[in-house]
Amino acid sequence: MTALTPEATVAPAVEPTADEQGRKRHRPPARRRSTPLTIAMLAALAYFLLPLLWLLIASTKSTQDLFNSFGLWFSHAPQLLTHIEDTFTQDDGVFVSWLLNTVVYAGVSAVGAALLAAAGGYGFSKFRFRGDRTAFNLVLGAVMVPTTALAIPTYLLFAKAGLVNTPWAIILPSLVNPFGLYLMRVYAEDAVPDSILEAARIDGAGEARIFFRIVLRLLSPGLVTVLLFTLVATWNNYFLPLIMLNDPDLYPVTVGLSSWAAQAQNGGAGASSDMFALVVTGSLISIVPLVVAFLMLQRYWQSGLASGGVKQ
Repeated sequence: MTALTPEATVAPAVEPTADEQGRKRHRPPARRRSTPLTIAMLAALAYFLLPLLWLLIASTKSTQDLFNSFGLWFSHAPQLLTHIEDTFTQDDGVFVSWLLNTVVYAGVSAVGAALLAAAGGYGFSKFRFRGDRTAFNLVLGAVMVPTTALAIPTYLLFAKAGLVNTPWAIILPSLVNPFGLYLMRVYAEDAVPDSILEAARIDGAGEARIFFRIVLRLLSPGLVTVLLFTLVATWNNYFLPLIMLNDPDLYPVTVGLSSWAAQAQNGGAGASSDMFALVVTGSLISIVPLVVAFLMLQRYWQSGLASGGVKQ
């Protein structure tokens, strides 16, 4: 018998087929898991969601249960629907007026600030004029100024103009958004191609038509971003309405709920035993429109709206 050599016992290598090679090339990389990163994300999630969870749970409790029960567990006798009804009927339904005032203040301010920021950012980005860099540097400097530092000078200016205790005292200061203008200027640099503007001008379109018919569509993701930032800032604004308004019928939700909390603490006129519960419930109701606004507008956060705008 012929002895088999080691080389003869080794099976010949089989070359992978083209399909197997293709599957290996297109196989997604294995997901890497990081325990510290997971812990950090869970901590961030708890930081943002726990206050909302507490607000939801606290809205189901009476004033006594708010102070005598565990904060993150529901009451034995949930009273959420009762508290919602009492919130809307307290003081002859003044909470409805506060909510409508807040919607008007925040809505008009957000739309106006977004349009002004888009126009200013587009102008700084695509036009050159004398002093443009100096003016833009002033905008950047205004970003660093805290709004609370401008509240008293704004009040004195509006008092001279006779606009104190009017809705314009809240809307007009909210229209100025230096950060939004800066954001729109940076976004317009890439989102608005010069070739589209030149083609529109060759076709005879005026600058106003170009801005409203073309530029605003291309800037819509940045426009919605500025709109949401301004909406949230105006909706949650407390200090400016506090010093500008003295008529309770003109209060936004923030100042109105603060006045209820002060009544509950001091036992003033109109205060009831469940006033603290109504303040908590009113706070829960006040965040619902913001959540709805984010859910409705998030689909506009898209990139690449300018793709296909220029024929190749």
